[in-house]
Amino acid sequence: MVTVKIDGESKQYPKGTLFEVIANDYQEKYKHMIAAVVENGKIRELSKKLTKDCEIKFITLKDTIGHMTYVRTALMIMLKAIEDVVGKEKITKLKVDFAIGHGYYCAAEGDFKIDSQLVDEINDRMNDLVEAKIPITKRPYHVDEAMTLFHEQGMHDKEKLFKYRRSSYINVYCMDGYYDYYYGYMFPDTSYIKYFNVIAYDGGFMLLLPGKDEPDKISFFEPREKLFNTLKEADDWGKKLGVDTVGDLNDQICKGNINNLILVQEALQERKIGEIAKEIAERGGVKFVMIAGPSSSGKTTFSHRLSIQLKTYGLTPHPIAIDDYFVNRDKTPRDENGDYNFECLEAIDIEQFNKDMCDLLAGKTVQLPSFNFMNGRREYNGNYKTLGPDDILVIEGIHGLNDKMSYALPNESKYKIYISALTSLNIDEHNRIPTTDGRLLRRMVRDARTRGASAKRTIEMWPSVRRGEEENIFPFQESADAMFNSVLIYELAVLKQFAEPLLFSIGKDEPEYHEAKRLLKFLGYFIGVSSENLPNNSICREFVGGSCFKV
Repeated sequence: MVTVKIDGESKQYPKGTLFEVIANDYQEKYKHMIAAVVENGKIRELSKKLTKDCEIKFITLKDTIGHMTYVRTALMIMLKAIEDVVGKEKITKLKVDFAIGHGYYCAAEGDFKIDSQLVDEINDRMNDLVEAKIPITKRPYHVDEAMTLFHEQGMHDKEKLFKYRRSSYINVYCMDGYYDYYYGYMFPDTSYIKYFNVIAYDGGFMLLLPGKDEPDKISFFEPREKLFNTLKEADDWGKKLGVDTVGDLNDQICKGNINNLILVQEALQERKIGEIAKEIAERGGVKFVMIAGPSSSGKTTFSHRLSIQLKTYGLTPHPIAIDDYFVNRDKTPRDENGDYNFECLEAIDIEQFNKDMCDLLAGKTVQLPSFNFMNGRREYNGNYKTLGPDDILVIEGIHGLNDKMSYALPNESKYKIYISALTSLNIDEHNRIPTTDGRLLRRMVRDARTRGASAKRTIEMWPSVRRGEEENIFPFQESADAMFNSVLIYELAVLKQFAEPLLFSIGKDEPEYHEAKRLLKFLGYFIGVSSENLPNNSICREFVGGSCFKV
């Protein structure tokens, strides 16, 4: 017998007991489904067996790890269902491209028509697979054996990915004869996936799943067409550059093509910035360019580069940071934990901002404030501004897209831009890279360089940052006049060399260790690239250093 300590009590189990059995014994004590366990500090899938005395903690669907376990398992069931219904021989491509809210878009190509009948058949097949409680087994394959397996299945993206793996073995999952590789944990069988719906969307499939906050409910799907089109454009750019997956990127690096890839990608971004500047200039009457986006989107560098492009149209841009209108520290609202909430709208002196902007629009001279973050007070240091006929204000801040922030300004005087790092690169065709991972690594590298912040601190703060984005940015993104994707298809290979030492500094006994380990495994897919050949105006320079702008 083996002694297991759970929630402060000890219990005896036979050696070899599945963690799934133990989870079932304690499930009624938890509101949400148990998805995995932490055994003596190490995350274990429910299909693993008890081998020694240990302490166990449970991971549920409310936890990020648990939620992503649900997503990966549901995606595998969907992909198998599509293959079963359509016929493998008729499919030329099935790629899990990106997420829109709680929907996961799967691009599809082949000799079949996506219509309501096909979608109904796929949903029915998924339900059959779930009800059958089909085991999902995991087995380590030697890397050569895994490459042969996926070559025979026509999954050449995985074959290419494994070519660059340093480890000798690859964990491969199998469900009723369907083999796949997944970056992360899975459920032990199909019966755990209780909530899902597949719909037809833009020539492909959209798998709708519950969110982490409400893991027992599928939310109403909101299309978010502007975001989708921006992601689709990034995906098309990747295809034109010949870089659709990490394996493709590694191929380009090994062939010595990385410098050309960097130059082309930077040129594509500059062209896009120029197109936005042209639209602003041609619209007429625009006096306020409002820029907003989530953390580490590259807003500062983008603002500088947009300002340069605006100058080519005879306009004179002036940067303004909404942060300079913070209320004094003693009036800053606090969150539920008693900490200052700098990301809520009430942390900004909205009345003063609108008064100053309206005065500028009326031709008055205004002394603009600056916020002293050291003493937590707004200061006036003689920064007087008067708007001439060609002057335009470039305003950057988290609330730029929220009309409550600029309620007094005429709509025709505003041009709103949403910017984010919307990763289009996939690990392989079935393993997408969450956009939040790229931004987290950007912030980690930048904060360590400019603020002396540890990776532990950045990871610790990230959930709070994400909550602020969900509340204050994402609800307004579709109201933007333009969207700009700041991600660079090569950047994770550059960030790797800066991020890895920071992540390795996090100890096994620290709460952030699991996330650090996950990110290290993720970065292990990439061949590293030096930053020395990056242009000095690159958005990537905002994070790794060496920018020609004050960022």
